[in-house]
Amino acid sequence: MTVLGQIYVMGYGLSVSLFYSNHYYYHHTMASVSNHLRNSNTTILHRILKSSSAARCFSQLPNSTPKSSLKDNELAKFAAISQSWWDSEGPFKPLHVMNPTRLAFIRSTLCRHFKRDPYSVRPFEGLKIVDVGCGGGILSEPLARMGATVTGVDAVEKNIKIARLHADLDPTTSNIEFCCTTAEKLVEEGRQFDAVMALEVIEHVAEPAEFCKSLSALTIPEGATVISTINRSMRAYATAIVAAEYILRWLPIGTHQWSTFLTPMELVLILQRAGINVEEMAGFVYNPVTGRWSLSDDISVNFIAFGTKPKNSA
Repeated sequence: MTVLGQIYVMGYGLSVSLFYSNHYYYHHTMASVSNHLRNSNTTILHRILKSSSAARCFSQLPNSTPKSSLKDNELAKFAAISQSWWDSEGPFKPLHVMNPTRLAFIRSTLCRHFKRDPYSVRPFEGLKIVDVGCGGGILSEPLARMGATVTGVDAVEKNIKIARLHADLDPTTSNIEFCCTTAEKLVEEGRQFDAVMALEVIEHVAEPAEFCKSLSALTIPEGATVISTINRSMRAYATAIVAAEYILRWLPIGTHQWSTFLTPMELVLILQRAGINVEEMAGFVYNPVTGRWSLSDDISVNFIAFGTKPKNSA
């Protein structure tokens, strides 16, 4: 696969069974994602980079000096609702509902990249994964159950306490280490991982470019980085903010700021500048009838990207 090459999301009936939230089994079948995504002329990444504004966007990315990517108001916002992380009907319900689909993408891309059996119960055995901005551990726990040695980090101490308490209830998650720290501090400590996760986090940081540099530094050469976020589109404003926060009240009002969202093109270029080559991207589409999310080539609202760090990188 070339740099920023063909996008291909595995599926074809791959079932992912996860022991999940409040000790219930959630069963998610990863449906087949359109075969045309494998065609280089119709890939999401090809369309993004073919845009005439791509070069201009790249040239306008800031060359800021290293600084913390934290936002104090964002930390306070999540600290205030930290007790609700494992309430599947609470303010984090959208993440609980989306989680099986996020994990299907992660399982597919990591298994292919690290040459693992996607049908294995523990395909990530032997891999070290860091979950940056782990919150209450909604993503960290199933990654650990799939065999990974997981380090979950969050700058909000209340989140880490909740994550530890919940993980302690399940002996299958003993391979998780939760730390109240930041990606920047892990870099200072010289930590590196086979795979770096930052899901629904980058829209809450102060300096996305600096944050991505930290994610890259945490990724070993030939390792993987996965980021999911929300597109800065009018459709995203209508659905992720107006509908989700003000009408349906799925999220507390003020959870998201449209101006902090990144377009897929911006994310690809910021990661490229940080030393991560995005190889795959997919969108998340919600079905209000079934109440489930599925992977799609529609990246107009929620999307997820998989990238790798070149072998000769520091």
